[in-house]
Amino acid sequence: MKGPARTGKIISINVSKRKGTIKTPVESAELVAGQGIKGDAHMGFQHRQVSLLMSESIAAQKKKFSKLGVESCAELKGKKIELNPGVYAENFTTKGIDLLQLKIGEVLEVAGRIRLRVSQIGKECHTRCAIYKLVGDCIMPVQGIFCEVLDSGVVKVGESIARL
Repeated sequence: MKGPARTGKIISINVSKRKGTIKTPVESAELVAGQGIKGDAHMGFQHRQVSLLMSESIAAQKKKFSKLGVESCAELKGKKIELNPGVYAENFTTKGIDLLQLKIGEVLEVAGRIRLRVSQIGKECHTRCAIYKLVGDCIMPVQGIFCEVLDSGVVKVGESIARL
């Protein structure tokens, strides 16, 4: 029997200037140890310096909404928001690695040189977050992974990500 995938790729790097907004994909980003992504609104945000979400989770949401005949819950409210990388305000959208199997304290390695330590799994939304209000649903509270940046360096789209 095959176990959870331990390696994958970063298929999108996403940043925003303000919290609570959909992030915009970029080709590369500079990670700063102990801080996060340079220029991102969440830089220096305690232990949630970088957020990760699997593209497989986004695909599952698309499938869920397509059964309703829409692209996102927002479309049910008359808004047109496509479920693409960055829409859930994640910094890294991954493919292939099973992030849902991670535990707090585990270490990920990006591009064989930059380490991230899992600091939080999911997040608590006391009131519906800004992304929920924009998209109509948010999967980060259940499927989002948050990490602390242990090593500085530049990360590019397409680079590897692996559980150590």
